[in-house]
Amino acid sequence: MNIHFIKSLASVFVMVCLLACNSSNNSKSSDQSTEDKTNSSEVSSSNKGQAFIEDDNGDPNALQLAIGSEDHTTLVKAVQAAGVENSLVNVGPLTVFAPTNAAFDKLDKATLEDLLKPENKSKLANILVHHVAPSNYPVKTLEKNIEKDRKLYMADGQYLEVTKKGEDLYIGNAKIIATVNVSNGWVHIIDNVLIPEN
Repeated sequence: MNIHFIKSLASVFVMVCLLACNSSNNSKSSDQSTEDKTNSSEVSSSNKGQAFIEDDNGDPNALQLAIGSEDHTTLVKAVQAAGVENSLVNVGPLTVFAPTNAAFDKLDKATLEDLLKPENKSKLANILVHHVAPSNYPVKTLEKNIEKDRKLYMADGQYLEVTKKGEDLYIGNAKIIATVNVSNGWVHIIDNVLIPEN
């Protein structure tokens, strides 16, 4: 994956509309208008928070970057299934380690399909939050953590080790293959899914 390609994507990302909009036509009957208002109310009550606010002018945040990337469709699907969109758009600073589609493909297909089921929403959410560190960790800071033998505190309360093998940086067992600065912190693209110990 070319880091310049990712950065160019970041400059043109526009927030995808995650809310279903029900517009009423002036010629509709009053019954139809009432039904539309009810549907709109149901949608807005289930989609609350910063993740659902449209902003066409600002720099992309971590979620917007993932939504605009063809290499992260599985991650976006998982984030939406777990209902953790707001975790990726909070004002930060935060650092997201974003597995690619190829990283998710390394998981057993049945396991992934099982995680995406509604009854496993909390388990999936825990795995995804394990990919978020509530701090700014650009590459230089990650390298300093290696020098000082410090682990990264993740949003799920666990710690992950950062290591260097040759010129490559790793978080846990995942190699960082690209890095993008976003409006609310940093996104490091990784080649494996980080599974929490518990």
